[in-house]
Amino acid sequence: MVSAAALPASAQIDITGNYEPIMHEDQVERIPGPDVGDYAGLPITEAARFRANSWSPSLLTLPEHQCKPHPSTYGFRGVGNLRIQSVVDPESEEIVAYTTHIRWMEQKRTIWMDGRPHPPEFAPHTWQGFSTGRWEGNVLVVETTHLKAGWFRRNGLMLTDAAKMTERFIKHGNVIQHVYMIEDPNYLTEPLIKTSGFLLQDRDYMEPYPCSYVTEVPRARGEVPHNLPGTEASNPSAEYAAMHKIPVEAARGGAETAYPEFMRRAQPAAGRTGAQ
Repeated sequence: MVSAAALPASAQIDITGNYEPIMHEDQVERIPGPDVGDYAGLPITEAARFRANSWSPSLLTLPEHQCKPHPSTYGFRGVGNLRIQSVVDPESEEIVAYTTHIRWMEQKRTIWMDGRPHPPEFAPHTWQGFSTGRWEGNVLVVETTHLKAGWFRRNGLMLTDAAKMTERFIKHGNVIQHVYMIEDPNYLTEPLIKTSGFLLQDRDYMEPYPCSYVTEVPRARGEVPHNLPGTEASNPSAEYAAMHKIPVEAARGGAETAYPEFMRRAQPAAGRTGAQ
């Protein structure tokens, strides 16, 4: 009985193949990118807001930032085709792992299906983290730990290395729905949930994605783009709110800003401040 319990679970459905992202969800956020200062509806802490306000988009022009891969907490929301493959034990023919490969910056991850535990807390953290999976009916559930400090939106909203992620891969015909939930005790007050879709393609080849850095903006040695606290640039939500004529409190985010009750309270205040 003990030996049987240690065997990896067989796949319930075949999720392998090459997929193309379907951009009908949050297309503006995922392709051109979100506005700086737009934190509306996101359950961020004051610490996360403070850090995002100090972030400058020019940071991405630094050579050491130009070829960074997306962390797995954002990779499935970004651009780039997805390939899912299985790793099969040559003796038992059991699937012991799945690998995912997102073309942009060649993000590669292994999802272990053989029941192995996650490493101890002090083990190295990586962009993709350490992932284990299990089948719940026809749904592949994946848990990821040991993530490097990354991000979940491309406007300075970061995650710490204490973040954990739970994903669900749900296949409907030739479409995979990817649902992920991120928890971070430092930068999120409650779990953040996002969904994305992927369409199966009739091809096996994944083009390479080489990247090399260049000097985009000449700078003094050691200069790092940032916004100093207390300056006008460190309050981007005010500019975003004025541009879209919404209350500043809504643009600043927080779990409460995701609910209709918040907007009903905020609209009278917006009228008094001339922000409507």
